[in-house]
Amino acid sequence: MAYENFIPTVWAEGIQRELERQRVFVADCNRQYEGDVKKQGDSVRILGVGKPTIKRTANKNFKLDAAEDVEDTSVTMNINQIAYFNYKIDDIDKRQAQGGVTEALNKETSEALADEMDKYVADFAKDKLAAKYNSTDVVVNKDNILDEIDKAIQKLYENDVKTNTEITITLPPRAWMIFKKAYILLDTNNSAMIKNGKVAMYGNAEIKLSNNVAKSADKNTDYIMCRTKRAVAFANPLIHVEPYRPENGFSDAVKGYTLFDGKIVRPKEISILNWKYA
Repeated sequence: MAYENFIPTVWAEGIQRELERQRVFVADCNRQYEGDVKKQGDSVRILGVGKPTIKRTANKNFKLDAAEDVEDTSVTMNINQIAYFNYKIDDIDKRQAQGGVTEALNKETSEALADEMDKYVADFAKDKLAAKYNSTDVVVNKDNILDEIDKAIQKLYENDVKTNTEITITLPPRAWMIFKKAYILLDTNNSAMIKNGKVAMYGNAEIKLSNNVAKSADKNTDYIMCRTKRAVAFANPLIHVEPYRPENGFSDAVKGYTLFDGKIVRPKEISILNWKYA
């Protein structure tokens, strides 16, 4: 910011900050492995096993078959993503701007980093492990949107997700408005909650709203996650912030980075709705 920009202006006592984007994708991930990464390194091996074969006989004198090898479903989550920043605040800015410009910038930076991580998790909807329940895009409206959601939930149940397992479906604003119209028509106990713009429950599925939902390249199709909170693992093991004083000029500066990554670890517990709009 140039000195000339400050001479004719009386600055307000508060800093007008950017609107905070709601972040929900990271919140609905499995974070239990994060501590392992902090202690041991840049990757974590997530152990898993398949189901042993169950056999049945009416012969009380049956003999055991040879012991089977149960399928190993272990996966490795590497921590490879880095988000970083580097900005300065001129001394003249600090003297003339009232209301804590440094504190405001620090908060903006923290929220921007968190938003970047949320977008990264949202893009897992495009991962080959995240199976779409239908092969073509569906044009949704208030008459079919609940049926489409039911199909995605049904897919999880068919993959042996228990009916009492908490499921999350995150909608973009344009789908949210259609869902709200369809859902209020049901006149359920949750209609008042939806009218207030809050998170809604549809059966045992928690419906959330986010601007970070993944989109197709042409922006015409949304890839909406329907998943359990075990489907995606996420770790953010390191955040580093370092203030410094650049040699050229009169300013303070702050640089830093955060290390993070995630992975679909239970692909049977996630299905993707690919929606278009009329």
